Order: sequence, then structure tokens, then C-alpha cells
Amino acid sequence: MLKGIPPIISPDLMKVLMEMGHGDEIVLADGNFPAASHAQQLIRCDGHTIPELLEAILAFFPIDTYVEHPIQLMAVVPGDPVEPTIWKEYEQIVQHQSEYPIPFEFMERFEFYERTKKAFAVVATSEKAQYANIILKKGVIK
Repeated sequence: MLKGIPPIISPDLMKVLMEMGHGDEIVLADGNFPAASHAQQLIRCDGHTIPELLEAILAFFPIDTYVEHPIQLMAVVPGDPVEPTIWKEYEQIVQHQSEYPIPFEFMERFEFYERTKKAFAVVATSEKAQYANIILKKGVIK
């Protein structure tokens, strides 16, 4: 244990966050996401939700300020009646942790899968909300 690091941040997750460089991406995947088959590096965070992980991660993780959309969400598949309320929770968490507004980009499902395959790491969670997957692009410490 270390001071100031929330226990939800496992040693493996902290190591990955520290190894990432500017422009690298990490995916926080919901429980339905095919994380193991799409990850170059898989971190298990079973029993945790994405909002609690997102809040803990953003305390340490700088979001990229050099791109228009440093955060991506998986868009709802056309015709699917789901309205992801979790996105509003993400907005609140991100805006609370950021000094400036960060617009989210919505990506088509298979485009999101392809982007995930190139990510530095994928964090598999027990998040039950549909369309809860989120990609974060790492920035620099100023």
C-alpha cells in the first residue's frame, strides 16, 4: 500500500498508467466487451464499475490536450433502443477532474473495436451498463 493511491488502482493498473506515454490510449471496458480478444495488454478489475475507476484514474492520468477528442465512447448501434445514462456520469467525472471542457467522440461499434486493438491496454471491468466502454488518450504533465 502507498499513501494517496486509491485501493481500486491495482499495482498492475498503476504500472500500466505509468508506462504509458503521450498519445497512448487505455480502454475501460464494460462487462460485455470482448476485452481479452481485443487487448494487447489486459488488466482485470473485476468487481469494479467504470465510473469508480474513471474517477480514480483521472486523479493521476493527464488527458491529451493536443487532440480534438481525447476521449471516445462506443456509439449506440442504430436501431438499438438503449439510452446510455452512464455517459452523463462520465461527463461529470471528466469535467470535475479537468480544467477545461473535453468533448467526447462517439465511434461506431466496429471502429471502436479496431481502435481498441491498437490501445496500450484494456481494463476489463464488471460494469453492467450497456455502451459504457470508454477510451482515454494520455496527455502530458505540464
